[in-house]
Amino acid sequence: MASETTPMMKQYRQIKSELAPGTILFFRLGDFYEMFFEDAQVAAPVMNISLTKRNKIPMCGIPYHAAENYLSRLIKAGLKVAICEQVEEAGASKGIVRREVRQVITPGTVTEESILDSNRNNYLGGLYLTDEGIGMSFLDLSTGSFWVEESDDPEVLIDNMARYRPSEVAVPEDQIEDPRLAVVKDVLPQVVLTPCQDWTFEYDSAYDLLVRHFGVHSLEGFGCEGRHALVGAAGGMFYYVREELHRQVGHIRSLRRRQPDKYLVLDKTTCVNLDLISARSLEGAGSASDPTLLKVLDSTKTAMGGRLLRDWVMRPLADYDAICERQNAVQVFVDDRLLLKEIADALGSIRDVERMIARLGGGGGNARDLNAMGQSLEKLPAIRVLLEKCTANLLVHLRDEIHPLPEIVDLVATAIGEEPPTSLKDGGLIRKGYNAELDELREIASIGKQWLAEYQASEQERTGIKNLKVRHNKVFGYYIDISKAHSANVPEEYVRKQTLVNAERFITPALKEYETKILGAQDKSTAMEYDIFVKVRDTIVEQTSQIQATADALAELDVLRSMSDCALTSRYVRPTMTQGDDLIIRDGRHPVIEQMPDSERFIPNDTSLNCSDSQLIILTGPNMAGKSTYIRQVGIIAVMAHMGSFVPAAEASIGVLDRIFTRVGASDDLAHGRSTFMVEMQETANILNNASPRSLIILDEIGRGTSTFDGISIAWAVAEYLHDNPLVKAKTLFATHYHELTDLAITLSGVKNYSVLVKERGDTVVFLRKIVEGGADKSYGIAVARLAGLPDDVIGRAGEILKNLEDGELSDAGQPKIAKSRGSRKKANDSQLDLF
Repeated sequence: MASETTPMMKQYRQIKSELAPGTILFFRLGDFYEMFFEDAQVAAPVMNISLTKRNKIPMCGIPYHAAENYLSRLIKAGLKVAICEQVEEAGASKGIVRREVRQVITPGTVTEESILDSNRNNYLGGLYLTDEGIGMSFLDLSTGSFWVEESDDPEVLIDNMARYRPSEVAVPEDQIEDPRLAVVKDVLPQVVLTPCQDWTFEYDSAYDLLVRHFGVHSLEGFGCEGRHALVGAAGGMFYYVREELHRQVGHIRSLRRRQPDKYLVLDKTTCVNLDLISARSLEGAGSASDPTLLKVLDSTKTAMGGRLLRDWVMRPLADYDAICERQNAVQVFVDDRLLLKEIADALGSIRDVERMIARLGGGGGNARDLNAMGQSLEKLPAIRVLLEKCTANLLVHLRDEIHPLPEIVDLVATAIGEEPPTSLKDGGLIRKGYNAELDELREIASIGKQWLAEYQASEQERTGIKNLKVRHNKVFGYYIDISKAHSANVPEEYVRKQTLVNAERFITPALKEYETKILGAQDKSTAMEYDIFVKVRDTIVEQTSQIQATADALAELDVLRSMSDCALTSRYVRPTMTQGDDLIIRDGRHPVIEQMPDSERFIPNDTSLNCSDSQLIILTGPNMAGKSTYIRQVGIIAVMAHMGSFVPAAEASIGVLDRIFTRVGASDDLAHGRSTFMVEMQETANILNNASPRSLIILDEIGRGTSTFDGISIAWAVAEYLHDNPLVKAKTLFATHYHELTDLAITLSGVKNYSVLVKERGDTVVFLRKIVEGGADKSYGIAVARLAGLPDDVIGRAGEILKNLEDGELSDAGQPKIAKSRGSRKKANDSQLDLF
């Protein structure tokens, strides 16, 4: 590279100018991907490689065979990378080698296995805002999963963005400043919004693209016909992937429309407050060891099952029939432990065929992927046989969706070697005996290698040079290497090709003749192996639809099996689902806390809620007694029931809910200027404005972030509103320290008082963790402070102040006695004597 004006640099500049701003260009030069100018300056520190200069041009490079590792670092940093390949051999044409961008990889379109998390989807989102509603599309390019949803509520948009955490979201560039998107950016700043061409989201162009891709006459079969927001979101995003990023999309065979009313609505706050998944997980930093419901339920055997279970936990069903179908399937495995074990053993041998077929369909993958696919498909007949005796409708359906594809299994077993290399260009891919012509070429190459070994031995003996070696490199081909110490013994017929510091390199006519035979056979056999590999891969890709259906069925079977396994090991029972408004739990337990190794023995508790005489429970009791655990466990049990899971209780009957709300704890949002109290009030407002009689509300303190009188007033008014407003009137658990709220039960027929039982021993209390009817007589806050280790003087003084506050007495001067008491105490301890 002489300067920026060389033909190669002009080619680089031309290709770079066609990319979106900020895209890093991997420019293929021989065995390296090179980066220049600002790309090198940005990428080098991210990849932790040296930034160099040549002719004042900043540059850096990486070996092409190690690109995936470096690509991972750039993608995780939120950067886009364009892969530019040489599309013709050097010397095949006059002038510079032709190069083209083969694909652009972005955070939302990663398919590389080493970069992805096997247990969660990597979604690219699409948004299209219309006057009628918000269209949302989600595509996992690594699996081919493609679905859409529509809503006129911006909160649903925020919930979906938080729930599925797309790595990137494609939006029309003229909507990038829309206030509805501003809310998303404000609440979820980690979401990357990518502006795309406006016209690609317009209904006609988006519709035409989708119809042509799926090969259908209309989108009626997908439930999207005439839905402008849905079609725009899906089509605009799809254009971005296929045309702007140059990605292969042949494995995307279906578009699904999700109906929001079929699912139990859980916002981000509720998912975290109920410990369904960890808050860090929603931000992409969670660990499998975080104590969550997902961890408790997850004994899945496949990566596909792990991803689906996460989806079920965050988005349970709200469809009575669908819930019962899942329960029936779980019941089959609970009743037949041998079947449960056999299904688990069979699934344990299944690889991630969902992502494998996506890689293969996108022109990627290697021979090991083909072997893994064949070995996975080989296990399917046994799984189908195990399911033959199952009569549950869902299991019958899953059995019918599992396609063993024996012809694919046989093809892979006969064509692909047992332990092929990861590289596709070095041979060793195809099994001996599959192709006679290939075997012949390999034999020629093998004989040639044997001849080389014999030739080396004979030349060593003839020349007397014992360290004479026959070697090979890509520049000179085969050559004879002789150290300079033996230069005098080199025969005259040896032709010198290169002189090194300590050695000389030579060729001979006989060596060149055999080189032609050997390398010719090797090159032909390697090329033939690659062609055979491609044919086998294409044959598998032709079955993409059946393999994807199989992957979906295996994932669902794995999740059902996992929930069954958890039900048996943790003594869960099948809840009775109803279409009424009762929520009854006998001896309920918290599934996460009872699994924690250092937790105390868990005390089960009962719950009885409905929308009439037990609609709002006021729960009082001291700190640390278990109020928060109890009300959250009710929420978690409700979530598990709506997943189709069995639940930690002796008995449960649960009416199908539409939504679960939680208002728990104290937290602020200083980055957006929201105090603890403001956050609390906004969460409360969301509940009051969106709850319905089919909702469950979990309130853990309201009004604690302001003055006592203000707090009590707000909490009282909220409770009355939940009870009296017929449009809300949701089943509610309200844990509070405001004992004044227990008076609500006197005037409101649907309010009941409960408390956490404690036992007093002198100045200390013992928490019995049992929920009993009736309000608590006091908070025991000072007793808890004593347990926390506050000094005795502070504890004593707090008791004195509490008594004065409870007495409510005033001094002769009309001041609270708390002031008089403090003054008296100071005077008694003063060392200065009074004159009189």
